[in-house]
Amino acid sequence: MTVTATDRRLRGFTGEGYDKGRGVLTQVAWFVVLNVVFMKWWCPPRLRPALLRAFGAEVGERVLIRHRVRVQWPWKLTIGDDVWVGEESWLINLEPISIGHDVCVSQGALLCTGSHQRRSPTFEFDNAPIRLEPGSWVAARAMVLRGVTVGADAVVGAGAVAHRDVPPRAVHTTGGAV
Repeated sequence: MTVTATDRRLRGFTGEGYDKGRGVLTQVAWFVVLNVVFMKWWCPPRLRPALLRAFGAEVGERVLIRHRVRVQWPWKLTIGDDVWVGEESWLINLEPISIGHDVCVSQGALLCTGSHQRRSPTFEFDNAPIRLEPGSWVAARAMVLRGVTVGADAVVGAGAVAHRDVPPRAVHTTGGAV
């Protein structure tokens, strides 16, 4: 069955199947820390991993997270050693995001584990985890969408959208795989 705009009834949305993973008080505390400290230019980049750990993230050693980075839920985030996350990156992790060692997530990149069932009249969630394998690179303003694995040493080029798995050592650009 195809759902058209006139069939859609968003007021019936239930959010079924989506678990935020922590209670409201923890969510509010993270929201305050994220917006008052974590994202600010004056917060030392090497302090950000400690803040993520305090909220349940698994974060390796020598991780550099620049300012204006947004993380939806730290408790659904795993980061390996020697990872860089550039300014204005956004990790929308309604489901887990796993980042292997020696990965670079460049400026303005978007990792989004959330989506919706387009054929659902109530537009229910269709979320899935993201995995960035060791040595991969998500370049500036690139997007990795829900359910995608970016293979070891693979690249999602600047401005590209990875909506399917990117094989190891592949380069995915705005024109497709290279």
